Amino acid sequence: MTHADGLTETLANARVILFDFDGPVCDVFAGLPATEVAGELTALLSAQNEAAGAKAAQTDDPIEVLRIAHEADTELGQKIEQALTAAEVRAVAVAGQPTPGAAESLWAARTAGRGVAVVSNNSAECVQVFLELHGLDEYVAKIVGRPSEQPHLMKPNPFPLITAAELMHIDVTSCTLIGDSLTDIQAAHAAGATVIGYANKPHKSEAFTEARADVVTQDMQSIADALITA
Repeated sequence: MTHADGLTETLANARVILFDFDGPVCDVFAGLPATEVAGELTALLSAQNEAAGAKAAQTDDPIEVLRIAHEADTELGQKIEQALTAAEVRAVAVAGQPTPGAAESLWAARTAGRGVAVVSNNSAECVQVFLELHGLDEYVAKIVGRPSEQPHLMKPNPFPLITAAELMHIDVTSCTLIGDSLTDIQAAHAAGATVIGYANKPHKSEAFTEARADVVTQDMQSIADALITA
């Protein structure tokens, strides 16, 4: 089976296409670096909890800083989450154009009669802002963002996928997730959905294959092309 055949077969069996946001649709921190946001959050955290701040200083991932804050204290986690959401909204405003092939894939999914939802560990607010900014909101029926005050429900937990399927009134096993991280692959497997690994960096192709993604692609345009023929 060729790469194109694998994409077409996987997508042909999907009634709903679930798109991860950061990667497949948008490079969230292209204009406002994730390291800078993580630093802002860590400084805010350190001012309230020195031990948690010291732990957060070891990562440059804003989502990981959020996890650390919530582990330390629920109220503090809420403050960091609010700050992260605000930073994400600022970030997508300067993130530039959608991922090449993303707009075409969203359009193709809708044109092919599939339901479309975005499932993300980023905030629903920033997803909505970006989609509206680039005229893509008309293609997306539902957005399931980061579960408020419940970071343990973020991917790789299957909760976002299951929630999206429920909102679309369909069984999650009839969904295909397009994601660019191992947590996406893991969440899809846990939910019982099929999954397309978007390998936007060279090392990801092998990792996604080892993690048993149903198919791996290196560009979003191939997904748009496959949806037209699926």
